Amino acid sequence: MNVAAYLARIGRADLLDVPPSADHLRELHAAHVERVAYEALEIWLGRPTSVDPEESAARIIGGRGGYCYHLNGAFSALAVALGYDVTRHVGGVQNRGGAPGITANHLVLTVRLPDGDWLVDLGLGDALHEPLPLVEGTYRQGPFEYGLRPSEVAPGGWRLDHDPRGSFAGMDFGPAPAEMSAFLEKHHELSTSPESGFVRTATVQRRDAAGVDTLRGLVLSRIGEHETRMTVAGQADYFAVLADVFGLPMTDVSPREREKLWRKLSEAHERWLTG
Repeated sequence: MNVAAYLARIGRADLLDVPPSADHLRELHAAHVERVAYEALEIWLGRPTSVDPEESAARIIGGRGGYCYHLNGAFSALAVALGYDVTRHVGGVQNRGGAPGITANHLVLTVRLPDGDWLVDLGLGDALHEPLPLVEGTYRQGPFEYGLRPSEVAPGGWRLDHDPRGSFAGMDFGPAPAEMSAFLEKHHELSTSPESGFVRTATVQRRDAAGVDTLRGLVLSRIGEHETRMTVAGQADYFAVLADVFGLPMTDVSPREREKLWRKLSEAHERWLTG
């Protein structure tokens, strides 16, 4: 992995030769979620991906994003290269109305520093802007308030409760270290199953210090000081939103692929409108 290119991609080339610290970890985390979008558009483009951190890092350096396996996988490799003590964990995101569980639908990271352990998670879409200390309590970041407490479904693990305005109820993870192979089966399911949220809806999210922007299908919304919502009207506008709001110029997508993607998005939007 080209560490210098990765840091340049997130606008923090100045962090290349600095020692690991809580402050520098916060800066890396915030820069990453602000510059690298949470997205699964490769699924809609018909481009299979792996959970290999090196592959994910190369795609991020090239201007794209990913979802938890890609974002946290790549960031874990970056952090290790910068001298951080990183552990990967099997987690489970609980959708609203669902039951909590360690389902492997989420990759979680913790980082050990002299001042304690930290929850590091760049793959939750509209959740963390900065890492959280692994200490039970309530934490506010921008418009969202999070709760962190011992997990009730993963002995020795942790539970993150999302803000009521967030896109999911919470996330649990176990204490044991995990290899990326632990996520292979679930990654295949999430990227191919008709029941997968990634397959049903093309979602893009980008967190910043003041809130989150979300593009779900053709509906663009913002949760921050004020909440806004609008429908993207045309193909040119859609790709302009990706570039301007989410930092996704999509230079790796050909005109033919753009047309095909727009057609699929429009058809999905019409199905949604008709219930």
